Amino acid sequence: MGDSVASPLIWAITIVVTVGVLMVDLLIIGRRPHEPSMKEVSVQLGLYVGLAIIFGVCLWVFAEPHALSPNPGPEFFAGWLTEYSLSIDNLFIFIIIMAKFAVPREYQQTALMIGIVLALIMRAIFIVVGAAAINNFSWVFYIFGLFLVWTAWKLAKEGAEGGDDEYEENKLVQLAERHLPATKEWHGTHLFAKENGKRLITPMFLVILTLGTTDLLFALDSIPAIYGLTKDPYIVFTANIFALMGLRQLYFLIGGLLQRLIYLSYGLAFLLGFIGVKLILHAMHENELPFINGGEHIEWAPDIPIWLSLVVIIGTLAVTAVASLLASRKMSEEEIEARTGSLQAPGTGNDSH
Repeated sequence: MGDSVASPLIWAITIVVTVGVLMVDLLIIGRRPHEPSMKEVSVQLGLYVGLAIIFGVCLWVFAEPHALSPNPGPEFFAGWLTEYSLSIDNLFIFIIIMAKFAVPREYQQTALMIGIVLALIMRAIFIVVGAAAINNFSWVFYIFGLFLVWTAWKLAKEGAEGGDDEYEENKLVQLAERHLPATKEWHGTHLFAKENGKRLITPMFLVILTLGTTDLLFALDSIPAIYGLTKDPYIVFTANIFALMGLRQLYFLIGGLLQRLIYLSYGLAFLLGFIGVKLILHAMHENELPFINGGEHIEWAPDIPIWLSLVVIIGTLAVTAVASLLASRKMSEEEIEARTGSLQAPGTGNDSH
């Protein structure tokens, strides 16, 4: 792990602590499935956000600058805020998935927690692959940058068209529904159940499969985005951990407020577009492709400093939130639904289709 601000020991401690926290969380939720109170999720979310801030400050003060991470602290905060903002957008899909499968409110915590564990595993794989690609092929920044610009255009287009409130199941989930013996009855949080001596998958199995495959698609956007802010795999990993660890609490806490973030797609589109351009400029600065500038570095292409990235990220999120809330106050519920889709906040939906 020489290409990181963290030593092998720090990596090991981070992984052990992360696994420990996840296991404790899973055991507590598994023993007592319930719909959490606002106080419960507020305290937990405050704890995770506080820990993320403390972690970032420690990196800022104590971490030594490195070739892959000249500014560890600011890079962490920029990456964490970007991942968190993308996670908030993902909550739209999570709410639709919960409504589609009519997940009882007391089981939603378990479904989300298992989905988060799967997301961390998949993102860890993407982080390793991304780090290897970056270390060996500088031109990969062209691909990451163009992909983010394309994603930004798609998000902006969806925002202009009023959002997409229809969730289409992916092929893997459709195959599971068609070909695996299943029961429509809920058996607590169990993924499998026996009925008449036959082993069947439960609705919870399909929910977890849907959340897991959806998280995989989300990682395709988020990992290139954060590699546009830092090249250090340790910072990429920890920023993802802190963003995902608070996602379950945010799901229950944010409630109806999520519907009122009517300009979220535009804000995220601008952010992803900005990071995409940053990556392309960096790729030009480090250029080695023979058909671009004869394989020579393009010296006039500036590297956007991390402090400017951090200012743009914070400013964009603040403007998006304030503009959304001010505009939504003047709209009727029907107008808000037309923009964001008809989403039911966690804890307000019915328990049946």
